[in-house]
Amino acid sequence: MFSESLYRYWGGDILAANAFIGLNLVGALLLGMLVGYERSYQGRAAGMRTYGLVCMASTALTIFVGFAPLWYGGAHVRVTADPTRVVQGIVTGIGFLCAGVIMKDGLNIRGLTSAASIWAVAAVGILLGAGFYPAALLLALLCAACMSLLQRIEARLPGRASLKITVKFRAGHPPDLEEVVQRGRARGYRVLRESLTITFSDNQAVWRFGVVALERSRALSPDHMAEELSKDENIVSFSIAPVRH
Repeated sequence: MFSESLYRYWGGDILAANAFIGLNLVGALLLGMLVGYERSYQGRAAGMRTYGLVCMASTALTIFVGFAPLWYGGAHVRVTADPTRVVQGIVTGIGFLCAGVIMKDGLNIRGLTSAASIWAVAAVGILLGAGFYPAALLLALLCAACMSLLQRIEARLPGRASLKITVKFRAGHPPDLEEVVQRGRARGYRVLRESLTITFSDNQAVWRFGVVALERSRALSPDHMAEELSKDENIVSFSIAPVRH
């Protein structure tokens, strides 16, 4: 009796299904690593291992639904499998993982690209598990190209760069907001009034605010802006950092 049950799990059809699933998992690992390498190359926390695991898991959860008659060793058990519900579960689960890689620090939001690419690589695994191999390969290549090439193209297109500026003023010389706005406008920037935060310690005011270039090609570059600020006698210290999304 025990040998018969064991044979059901190691019979010809079961072994063939396991071999087929195994090949798909290897392919999913390679495609996930292909997309994850770009993130790893950019020094991101989510790299080849994360993407490979996500793609493999998505593939495994999708492909095994297609072998419902072989579940439990092919025993005569009524099993109803709905692939669409599996896909919904994968998308929901990946959403929690994607939320974990998004970090907000002041005006900076990091991890959006990594979160989107993890979600996309889950779709690669779903396509692979469903048997759409060319589409899965194409999606993986497009994801890698999107993250590596589009950033360069985007940098050359007209756009509005954002900067986060922190300025500490000398004691007894608080600035005027309208004066800061006018100075920013004269240098090609719009001061984001709603982003302004002011702290005060040791009789010195510290202003933190964001600015957006009205036109990236004509706005004063950060290095020239730093040179101007360093010559201002009323400024004790400052920092200029790009706002990343």
